[in-house]
Amino acid sequence: MNKVILMGRLTKDPEISFSAAGTKFAKFSIAVDRRFKQDNEPEADFFSCVSFGKLADFVGNYLHKGTKIVLTGRIQNNNYTNKEGQKVYDVRITVEEIEFAESKGDKTEKKDSDDGFLKVPEGLVEELPFA
Repeated sequence: MNKVILMGRLTKDPEISFSAAGTKFAKFSIAVDRRFKQDNEPEADFFSCVSFGKLADFVGNYLHKGTKIVLTGRIQNNNYTNKEGQKVYDVRITVEEIEFAESKGDKTEKKDSDDGFLKVPEGLVEELPFA
C-alpha cells in the first residue's frame, strides 16, 4: 500500500503547466511541521507535490503561498538524468485529494495571549453559563 496523508502550508504559489499530451498539472511544495523542536526552533519537512486535471485547476484557483491544507496521495520516485548526464533522485507526492485545513478567518485572527487561550473581556464573565 502506498498512501500518505500530510498537513502543511504551501511554501510558494503553485506552478501550473501542461504536459506534452496536454494534461494540466500543478506543482507545489508544502512545509509540514515536526512534532518536536530542536534548540527551541520549530522543525519542518518540505515535500514536493504534483496534482493533475481538475485537481490541478483547484490548486491553481484556490491555493497560494501560506495556505494550510491536508492532502492525501502517494509517494512516487521521479528519478531522471539531467543535462549534464548526472542521475538525479527525486521523490514527489502525487496528490489525490486536497482539503483546506483552516477557514479563511483562522489565518487573520490574532491570539490575545501567548498561552493559546483568548482573554475574556471584563464584564462578560458573569454572562458565561459555566462561570
